[in-house]
Amino acid sequence: MIKKLIFSFFVLLLLLIPFISFGLGGSELKHTLNRYLSSIFLKDTAKVLSYQPSIEKELDKYNLTEFTPLLLAIMYQESGGEGNDPMQASESAGLKRNEIQDASLSIQQGVFHFYQMYTLGVKEHVDMETIIQSYNMGPGYIHYVAANGFKHSEKLAKDYSKMQVDDHPDLYTCGGFKGNFRYPYCFGDFTYATKVQKKITLMEKVLKSTSYVRMSLEIVLFSVKHTKNQGTTLVFCICCHRLRKTLYILHHKMGFPTV
Repeated sequence: MIKKLIFSFFVLLLLLIPFISFGLGGSELKHTLNRYLSSIFLKDTAKVLSYQPSIEKELDKYNLTEFTPLLLAIMYQESGGEGNDPMQASESAGLKRNEIQDASLSIQQGVFHFYQMYTLGVKEHVDMETIIQSYNMGPGYIHYVAANGFKHSEKLAKDYSKMQVDDHPDLYTCGGFKGNFRYPYCFGDFTYATKVQKKITLMEKVLKSTSYVRMSLEIVLFSVKHTKNQGTTLVFCICCHRLRKTLYILHHKMGFPTV
């Protein structure tokens, strides 16, 4: 089934190649592709995926673009890409929760916070899961793990959380709800690294797929406004519609969760 879909995909590409002469230019093409590709994939990941260029731009400041899937996974865990503080970065900047009210500022601060945790983690020789967990629990967790074997575990995260709760019992209360899965470890989320790790796998698969599709679509997408022949425009639109449908089915067959 997948082989047939891939064959159909390339047949549609061949049909579209004759239209290449009126290609979209530079930033317009990039903007069109970002909108188009994010619409193909899961509704609950599309919002996060739309922030990929902004996250990559910020990571590039610190030469850490290889962690793009990780930062997308963190955003997916924190907010699903929703709200004005999609990285939930306000508290890491010393502000109140959700005090940041601009997504671009949230990404700047979130990536900077990750950079700080990563730099400290490397210095303290802890594992990557500790660095991920520290996005949620702060730098103190890195120091704690460094003093207790250098490797993250949920037990260490619970122990560190309990220490913080004992030091600030009126602050970390799980909202007074003992039914909260975190109770009595109400500082941070001791399962945070595990949750993010699972989402990294998904985001890597999404990014791999979008990269593959992007290279193909860059060959064939063009601005319809430049096409004067109505018949040519109609054929192009029909091919694009069928291409999108084929990509969606391929996306499902490749193992992504259904919407």
